[in-house]
Amino acid sequence: MINVIIGLYLALLILVEFPYTSYLTENLGGGLAQSMGKLVLFAVFTILMTWLCYRIMPDEFREKKFESYFKKFLLAGSASILVMAFSFHVLPVTDFLTPGTPLQIAFAPEGLFFWWLLLPLVVLFLL
Repeated sequence: MINVIIGLYLALLILVEFPYTSYLTENLGGGLAQSMGKLVLFAVFTILMTWLCYRIMPDEFREKKFESYFKKFLLAGSASILVMAFSFHVLPVTDFLTPGTPLQIAFAPEGLFFWWLLLPLVVLFLL
């Protein structure tokens, strides 16, 4: 899960600065297809960055599958928070959701985006 969280941060950085995003998504057609293309591009970057983090992660940080459930639940929650923050501010997930959902109340305000990005880093630091 640590690799996934770091991979999400790196994928966000690469997606924001990737110069060919509009070129790759504008040829897909309408707005919904372009949104789906951007999500697929983010997923590809996330998979590649998570794989990279797995390759360079020292062995002492790797855990067994059924070891320390509490830590894994906290890390999974942190990764979920990170994905939700990305979804409302960087990725076009709002094209697929209806306005007024409780998730939008929590994650949509611009002033909270920094704090939602900071929370998983704090969890990584504490664990």
